[in-house]
Amino acid sequence: MKNIKTNQQRLWDSLMQMGEIGGTEKGGCCRLALTDLDKQARDLFIKWCEDAGCSIRIDKIGNVFARRPGKNNDLPPVVMGSHIDTQPTGGKFDGVYGVLAGLEVIRTLNDNNIETEHPVEASIWTNEEGSRFAPAMVASGVFAGVFDLEYGLSRADLDGKTMGEELERIGYAGEHEVGSPVKAFFEAHIEQGPILEEEETTIGVVTDAQGQRWYEVTLTGQEAHAGPTPMLRRKDALVGAAQIIDEVNQIGLTNQPNACATVGLLQVFPNSRNVIPGEVFFTVDFRHPDDAVLSKMDHQLREISAKIADELQLEMKFEQIWYSPPVPFNKGCVESVRQAAIDAGYSHRDIVSGAGHDACYISRVAPTGMVFVPCENGISHNEEENAKPEHLHAGCNVLLQAVINQACN
Repeated sequence: MKNIKTNQQRLWDSLMQMGEIGGTEKGGCCRLALTDLDKQARDLFIKWCEDAGCSIRIDKIGNVFARRPGKNNDLPPVVMGSHIDTQPTGGKFDGVYGVLAGLEVIRTLNDNNIETEHPVEASIWTNEEGSRFAPAMVASGVFAGVFDLEYGLSRADLDGKTMGEELERIGYAGEHEVGSPVKAFFEAHIEQGPILEEEETTIGVVTDAQGQRWYEVTLTGQEAHAGPTPMLRRKDALVGAAQIIDEVNQIGLTNQPNACATVGLLQVFPNSRNVIPGEVFFTVDFRHPDDAVLSKMDHQLREISAKIADELQLEMKFEQIWYSPPVPFNKGCVESVRQAAIDAGYSHRDIVSGAGHDACYISRVAPTGMVFVPCENGISHNEEENAKPEHLHAGCNVLLQAVINQACN
């Protein structure tokens, strides 16, 4: 079976057709979780999977599983997948490549009349991005028991709409309980960084994923007139936020190598040009593969934020809303990916994921591995995100062989 290859053109065509749903003028994709566009994309995926002979299962948090039967359907499945929701200014490959690579593996197994001992499934995980509903990877987290179902369904967007309400509205509040045995899980993904492209390497064998901490901070001062209020009497919440944001950046810079620190969302009240801001809400995203360093960054942020708020006479609400520790992936699944790359003759290297993925949570309940392929200039979460068809094909071929290795034994 090592000589079997997936269909490059079919995979590319599927990606391009899916990319039209929520397509943007700049060539990217805006398909936020549980919107009408997300429903349209889910509907198309299910149609394609049913055309490939799969049965469909949807759980109560909206995860979708398309099953190709095995010789023994009482055995736990080998599952592939990722997500199809995007950032507001996202690309056509982040997440959805892993979903459609899973479908392409199933189509290729069909083309070659290959029977696997275990069932094989392609999956969609709800709200991986966390851009509409925080935190990220909510539904895979519920599947893995990190969050309970009530918590997942109660996550609200900035308009107050909850995941549970939106799942009902678009018809994807499934009946199946969340969580079931999985023999192995594989996620194919663009790297979202520059390493593979810069080194002209085709396959990234993902050994680990770095840890993450997400925070929400609200600073409250006093709104006042921008003209009559003397500078020394102001309680300017935006000045405090600006100082903390600069410190967030410094924390990232002083904890190199590998530290990342980002403020990506800022809301100012009352947001008027001639009113001193009385309240500012912002988010902080910390990442590092070493949990001890991540904890050090956490301490530094808490200490400096409290100091700045005190000096500026601001009230502060500081909350860590999400913590995902560094993840070592299953050695057997990692080796399946590595061996598949070797057998296919692809250049490859071990790599640590800088981003969070559904695979990080699934790894808590099932042996898990990931396959990375290069993306142009390392750009992702951007409408300019791009990947070469031949690289996507190579990653899908590696995924195919890794799945065969697990599903036939």
